[in-house]
Amino acid sequence: MARSKMRLRDLADESLAGVFARPARTALTTLGTVLGIASLVATLGISRTAGNQIVDRFNELAATQVTVQARSSGGGNGSSAAQRASAGALPWSVEDRLDRLNGVVASGAVADVPNPGGVKTVPFIDPTTISERTLPVFAASPGLLEAVRGHIAAGRWFDFGHVQREDRVAVLGADIAGELGIVRIDNLPGIFIGETLFTVIGILDEAPRDRGLTGGVIIPSSTAAERFGVTKPERVVIETELGAATLIATQAAIALNPNAPESLSVNAPRDPVRTKEAVQNDVNQLFLLLGLVSLIVGAIGIANVTLVTVMERTGEIGLRRALGASRRHIAAQFLTESVALGVVGGIVGASVGILLVVSVAASREWTPVLDLWLPFVAPVVGALVGLLAGLYPSIRAARMEPVDALRSGT
Repeated sequence: MARSKMRLRDLADESLAGVFARPARTALTTLGTVLGIASLVATLGISRTAGNQIVDRFNELAATQVTVQARSSGGGNGSSAAQRASAGALPWSVEDRLDRLNGVVASGAVADVPNPGGVKTVPFIDPTTISERTLPVFAASPGLLEAVRGHIAAGRWFDFGHVQREDRVAVLGADIAGELGIVRIDNLPGIFIGETLFTVIGILDEAPRDRGLTGGVIIPSSTAAERFGVTKPERVVIETELGAATLIATQAAIALNPNAPESLSVNAPRDPVRTKEAVQNDVNQLFLLLGLVSLIVGAIGIANVTLVTVMERTGEIGLRRALGASRRHIAAQFLTESVALGVVGGIVGASVGILLVVSVAASREWTPVLDLWLPFVAPVVGALVGLLAGLYPSIRAARMEPVDALRSGT
């Protein structure tokens, strides 16, 4: 008896006929792969897009900040902020010395005011809230607001005119303004710092580079020097252009104290390349895991539906075996059908995933980022998923004996 043969064309025709014989079931089966591939493509694309945004935020905040502090002279770790400020060699005129450097966007100086006394509101503002509180008080130069990327919710920040006149004005942090009963500044409310009366001219609600400022009272540096003896700043914050932080770090100490630059400690951001790669890798691994889980769920769906199809087509399998089809032919047909479903699911899933990435990026006003190889690899992954999912059902179909299959299918 001649051995039966099956050409590739015949195999393709039989597989396509089996796939399209039940279009509704085929669509539902393919849907599992579509969802899995779409989840994989979308999560990888969104993770890359989100990772780029995280990196941009890192560059924008961390990689553009330089901080200069005065080295303490024998104070050790137990030295107070006042001792460190008085022992240092920082001037208050940091804007004049630093803003002229190429790459500096803004600069400002700040110091803690030691023992300013309690802070309380003037009685006629709200008699029910008269109480003295111990709050942090800061002395600052006019350029500090821009250097720390601060935002004034109401009123204004003090300027160089206030500093020159040693005006007794203050800006309250939003965190403590409500505690003092001050919610508006158009009526020029007043507060006492110790025994000195100050007029509140603004409320600071944001300071991303020095969040402690929103929980205290900020006064001009000259006023702090005249009223509380704060003659030197404790630290200087410098906002630089992106990529200029390393250069500014080498120039800042000389610009601030050309006679003794070694007396200053300069803190500049490290090279962000490794940090950027670590952030992207962490985000990619997280979303890749989620995508693989979705893909496994889709593969299980294909395997389940293919196995059900094998059971429903038992009579067909028995008839084909009785007409001379070998076990290999039966296995090849069902495996080809499963792979075809996987390829179609991969193509459709890749398209859906790309659309999701673009839609999410557009809704967040981000720039979509997607690896070029991903849309081309998705159909291959779909084919592999279909291949693995169809192995067991195809083997089970091939092991059916013709007589038993015909008897079960009748």
